[in-house]
Amino acid sequence: MNPGPRNLITDVPGLKVGHAQDETLKSGTTVLTADDPFTASVHVMGGAPGTRETDLLAVDKTVDRVDAIALSGGSAFGLDACSGVSDALRAQGRGFQVGSAVVPIVPGAILFDLLNGGDKNWTENPYRDLGKSAYLTASPEFELGSVGAGTGALAAMHKGGLGSASLKLEGGVTVGALVAANPLGSVTTPGDRHFWAAPFEIDDEFGGLGPDPASGLGSSLVSRKAQMMHSAPPDRANTTIAIVATDAALTKPQCQRLAVAAHDGIARAIVPAHTPGDGDLVFGLSTCARTVGPEAMAMIGHAASICLARAIARAIYLASPRTGDLLPCWSQLHDFG
Repeated sequence: MNPGPRNLITDVPGLKVGHAQDETLKSGTTVLTADDPFTASVHVMGGAPGTRETDLLAVDKTVDRVDAIALSGGSAFGLDACSGVSDALRAQGRGFQVGSAVVPIVPGAILFDLLNGGDKNWTENPYRDLGKSAYLTASPEFELGSVGAGTGALAAMHKGGLGSASLKLEGGVTVGALVAANPLGSVTTPGDRHFWAAPFEIDDEFGGLGPDPASGLGSSLVSRKAQMMHSAPPDRANTTIAIVATDAALTKPQCQRLAVAAHDGIARAIVPAHTPGDGDLVFGLSTCARTVGPEAMAMIGHAASICLARAIARAIYLASPRTGDLLPCWSQLHDFG
C-alpha cells in the first residue's frame, strides 16, 4: 500500500473538501462533499459527542445517501455549519427527493474550541456562513494544518489541526481519512518529539523522526492544554472528529464497520483516546465506484485505521502559529531546518 498522488482523502475519486475559517474567532469549518451522493454511516466512541443527523446514519434508518458531511469548531454553535451547507446544496437543487421537495442530507460533528484565545463575542452565530463558504470552496486540493475545523484545535501538548492521508490498495481501491484533531490526549510521547503514530508514517510525512526508543510509555498524562484552560474542566473541552472514505462499493452496514475499524487509528495516534471527555467520532463513507468482494473489508478497514493515525499526526505536524495561540505548534518546538 502506498499513498495516493495527493496523500489526501480526495485521492478517492469524486470527493472534494473545502475550508472556511475566521482567524479572529480562531475557529472554522471543513466540509466534505462529492460529485454525487454517497453511502455513509458513523460510529461514536467518545463520551462527549456533538452531532447532527447522525441518527439517520444508523444501519436501520431509511436514508443511506448523503450529500455532504461537515466538521466544525464552535461546540454546539458549530452544528449550524450544517445549515449553511444545506442552504448551498438546496440552491443547487441537490438533496433527497420527497415528492416535489428536495432535502439536502448533511450530517455533522463538532469540536470544542470556545476557550482557545479567539474572540467568541459574536452577536450572530457565524457558523452557518462558515459552513456555506466551506462547501462552495470544496475542491480536490485543500490545505492541512491550522485551517477549517482545525483552525482553533488544541491537543494536550501542542496546537491541533486538520489532517488527511490516503492509501492505494492492491487491486486499485483507494482509502482516505480526514480529521480535525482536538484531543484530550497527546499526539506525541513524553518530550514532544516523537509521534505515537510514527510506526505508520510513510515518506517522512510528519518529520521522519521514527518511533520513540523509550519503553514504559503512556504512564504520564501531562497536559499543557489543561494547564492553560483554568476556567474549564480539562475533560470537557476535547474531541477528535474524522471521516474515512473509500471508492470500494460498500453497503451502509459496511460503512459503519469501516468507521469502527478506523477508530483504531485514533488509539494509535493519541494517548489516551476515547475518554469520557472526548467526543471521538468517525464517519465512514463509500462512493460505491468499485465492486469488491466481502473478503476485502478487512484490508479496507485496516487501511482506514492507518490513514487516520497518519492524518492525526499530520494535523499537528502541519499546524502553524497565529497571534494569541495558547499552545505552541510542534514545529516551533522542533526546528530541523
